[in-house]
Amino acid sequence: MHLTPSGLSVPGTSRRTLLRGIGGAAALGAGIPLLSACGGSGSSATDSKTVSLGSNASDAVPKKAFAEIYADFAKKSGIKVDVNTKDHNTFQEQINSYLQGTPDDVFHWFAGYRMQFFASKGLASPIDDVWKTISGNFPEAMQKLSKGEDGKFYFVPLYTYPWALFYRKSVFQEKGYEVPTTWDQLIALCKQMKKDGLVPIAFGDKDAWPAMGTFDQINFRANGYDFHVELMAGKVSWTDAKVRKTFDLWTELLPYHQEGAVGRTWQDAAQTLVSKKAGMYLLGSFVGQQFTNKADLDDLDFFAFPEIDPAYGQDTVEAPTDGFMMSKSPKNKSGAVKLLEFLGTAEAEQIYLKADPNVVAASTKADTSSYTPLQKKAYDMISGAKSLTQFMDRDSRPDFTSTVMQPSLQKFIRDPKGIDSLLSSIERQKKTIFAS
Repeated sequence: MHLTPSGLSVPGTSRRTLLRGIGGAAALGAGIPLLSACGGSGSSATDSKTVSLGSNASDAVPKKAFAEIYADFAKKSGIKVDVNTKDHNTFQEQINSYLQGTPDDVFHWFAGYRMQFFASKGLASPIDDVWKTISGNFPEAMQKLSKGEDGKFYFVPLYTYPWALFYRKSVFQEKGYEVPTTWDQLIALCKQMKKDGLVPIAFGDKDAWPAMGTFDQINFRANGYDFHVELMAGKVSWTDAKVRKTFDLWTELLPYHQEGAVGRTWQDAAQTLVSKKAGMYLLGSFVGQQFTNKADLDDLDFFAFPEIDPAYGQDTVEAPTDGFMMSKSPKNKSGAVKLLEFLGTAEAEQIYLKADPNVVAASTKADTSSYTPLQKKAYDMISGAKSLTQFMDRDSRPDFTSTVMQPSLQKFIRDPKGIDSLLSSIERQKKTIFAS
């Protein structure tokens, strides 16, 4: 059992398996068996005192946390939440058919392109009325993240976490290293770490998703948020000169990455940071779970990926965000609206965070007094961002990222010299997939 970059534990499946499974979610009419709807206890949710909810929170920690939120909502509103829980992987595999059938009133899902895709297909209800109540609880970037392509709201965020460069404070103090804020400073630091006998950047891409995070950081720092999201949405060619620039920069940084990355898990790569054999590690804040000794965890810190183009600075943060949506024809719409309004409060978030400290609240109104220093820094980084991205497999079609981008990025890591033919191949496959 392990944490995925969605911040949830997934028993018995790798992220690669998960991504392949959810590829079908992007193709309507995939013929996947339908998730049972209308609650785990069999209630029809047709009365005004019951709201049904489809949940992917099958692991013990999030399941318990959500149960406490729903119990508190029921106590305050008199409306029971009838939860239909499926294991995380099954939920992703069946989401498309589920939403086309008779889904629950409210369901767990992810911000970004995945949310926008189902909204654009009419498989989710706009919730602008909910946002009239909760908008004051969220920063502008989080509000932008919750809108569909039509400008309407479809999503209520609950928790999130950042991707950044993690390091050991004691190593930086001992070696006299300074946190880099520009690309040139990052390269200079990598060179110095190599001279000092350290692996500059820990790296493990055996499961084929960590490299996507590296691409994201370099691309939106070099080309800006707007270009990045358009590329992820299939609106920009992968043979564009700006994409080539991203890979040229990555080629410059690649020699400072841990060798043999394609054969190493992210957990094994993290251990080189724990043991002070690596100087830095680009990953989500879930890397902290590998620091099982409190003294080591207290020594962990991070900084935003350095600026590449001053026009974009460091104003974009990769912050995968989980939350809730309303299905296309909820049986109890008024009850669903009330539930979503409650889920958009700091109170609901704080209930969740007590049980799951690996993430941070999406709301700026949440009480952060119990946060660890690392959580507080993560929260400040996200809430202060001008724009938020979700990670390549959430900002683009999952069938494209799993079948095309994952193997392509591993090929690049093995042989960065073949980038032109690789980008042409990616573009050809992208056109086929996005046309389906």
